Amino acid sequence: MLSFRRYASTSRSLPSEMYTNPLHSGEPAVSTTPTSITAAQRNALDAALRIDQAGEIAANWIYHGQHFVLGRDPHTGPLIQEMWDQEKKHLLVMDKLQLQHRIRPTILTEVAKVAGFGLGAVTALMGKEAAMACTEAVETVIGEHYDDQLREMESLPHDHPSVPLLKDVVREFRDDELEHLDTAVENYSQRAPAHALLSSVIGAGCKVAIELCKRV
Repeated sequence: MLSFRRYASTSRSLPSEMYTNPLHSGEPAVSTTPTSITAAQRNALDAALRIDQAGEIAANWIYHGQHFVLGRDPHTGPLIQEMWDQEKKHLLVMDKLQLQHRIRPTILTEVAKVAGFGLGAVTALMGKEAAMACTEAVETVIGEHYDDQLREMESLPHDHPSVPLLKDVVREFRDDELEHLDTAVENYSQRAPAHALLSSVIGAGCKVAIELCKRV
């Protein structure tokens, strides 16, 4: 029987480094997927990673759109770039997870790119505060979504080394997204014109997108 070296996270390194550091590329935790799981568990894993990959694509294009408009701003530009750089890493890892677990990507990838860029650019054109309000709304939904996923992942078999690693990666990315939310609030997102309406519309759109990507 194939034996696996169990993945163990440490306080000295981020879980995502298992995917970004080539030294780990051959380890079972980053190169194999559970096979002894039920159809329901496989469907849950497929849906979770399909949504996460699509979400990171959209997030990258939101920040792309914001940076396209506000990138030259001496204060807001570097903030957007820093958050965008984190999202680039998230997408790199999600792309590797999609291949590792043999997940079918959503057919809405191109829609996510166009919609993300449009949302980022339009809110940035409304002003710095509106761009931050967009970030606040999106990251609120994504943070809650990652929390829901972590609860759902309790049903996956933890005797396979990829599962505890996946959960640790999701926790890491959730914390990054919540840090982006805090950055947005600290940079006056709640001063945006019609903040409550803007947040509600963007948040509702994100939730619809999550449900669509789960299915297609």
